[in-house]
Amino acid sequence: MLSAQDLHFSQFVQTPLLVNPAHTGFIPDGDFRMGVNYRNQWASVSAFPYKTMSAFGDVQLLQNSEQTGWLGLGGLLLRDVAGTSALTSTKVYGSVAYHQMIGNGSLLGLGFNVGWANKSINTSGLTFPSQWNGQFFDIHQSNLAPVLANNNINYLDMQVGLNYAYFPNPSTFLNAGFSAMHLNRPQESFFENVNGVDNRIDVRYNGFLNASFKLNDQLIVSPHLYFSVQAAASEWVGGVNAQYNLSGDGEYVLSGGLYYRYNESLIPMIGLGFKEMVLQFSYDATVSSLKNFNNRRGALELSLVKQGLADPYRGNRRESMCPSFRY
Repeated sequence: MLSAQDLHFSQFVQTPLLVNPAHTGFIPDGDFRMGVNYRNQWASVSAFPYKTMSAFGDVQLLQNSEQTGWLGLGGLLLRDVAGTSALTSTKVYGSVAYHQMIGNGSLLGLGFNVGWANKSINTSGLTFPSQWNGQFFDIHQSNLAPVLANNNINYLDMQVGLNYAYFPNPSTFLNAGFSAMHLNRPQESFFENVNGVDNRIDVRYNGFLNASFKLNDQLIVSPHLYFSVQAAASEWVGGVNAQYNLSGDGEYVLSGGLYYRYNESLIPMIGLGFKEMVLQFSYDATVSSLKNFNNRRGALELSLVKQGLADPYRGNRRESMCPSFRY
């Protein structure tokens, strides 16, 4: 039995609905948001690199007149193609969350999502030890390869999350949350069920702690910490990102940061914010023992996120939420 982790991105701040369904509708600088993400991994060690893509969108609805409570609705699409077998994963989720202000400086959110997942595999390009004839792998001896019960599977998937934000003043923002993925523990296997073998997906637990501090009208510094645990696998990523106000009015912002995935990679990031869009680029430079094989070339990642106000006459919470160059 193999233990492994789910699909993930180094730019976890730019994939809010994937990290926690309670982020649905949690949009400090607007009332709607949409984004796309792309990750290309292990291109230097495989002729068939792992490619992960996502698209998401969410919106705030049913705000009360004081804007102290609202509903968030959103959707998330994930697709991943990995390796010689073209192991393909496609997942579609719908999410809902409710957010409630607590006093003047706190916000609590609870979110839930449910989705459909599909996985498929093509074994025609794979070789197995039993196909080795002493000189080469004889791919025509297909009778020696493992027999799959099904090369295409589908299942229902569910997750839940909690989010808390604290913003005592316009220059300070703290955010923490926790989520549990695969609550229903769906079965995921291309083989027939065997007694004593558990083919159910283990629950994945995510946690994060984010902060943002506006030091002056030119600079905002944001440290981030994220962890994920699933069965015997774990991931810890931490670092800091700084935003520099290029235009004075916050319309154009240059960002740069450095993150570290524990015992695996160093991740520099650079980005540009223009009006309501943020384009960000990052690269995973391998620092583990794998660096001897991939020359430190790990993963390339891109993200593009847009958020804004669908109804500018309804007002917004910029002055009481995340620090911003624009008011």
